[in-house]
Amino acid sequence: MIVEYIRYEMKTHSAEALVAAYGQAAEHLRAAPECLAFDLAHCVEEPNSLILRIHWTSIEAHMQGFRKGPNFPPFLAAIRPFVGEIAEMRHYEETDVHWQR
Repeated sequence: MIVEYIRYEMKTHSAEALVAAYGQAAEHLRAAPECLAFDLAHCVEEPNSLILRIHWTSIEAHMQGFRKGPNFPPFLAAIRPFVGEIAEMRHYEETDVHWQR
């Protein structure tokens, strides 16, 4: 499993507009078999900063499966206005260091 982190620094649009856009885009992530989970977090200290975390089955599944599949075009259409506000977009592997109550 791979976790993609997309960090947004909102300069043109509001954080609320991004949340609303991902509310629409979420159905296309849920429909994609390559996507295992996702969440969007809003920074408390920096209100214009948000991070989207998407769990993919693999980098290849994300880049070749999802991006070349039927769910990507409507997903991209929903979030396209915000692409210019992406400060970072990278894939990460989880480590053995984790805990959850």
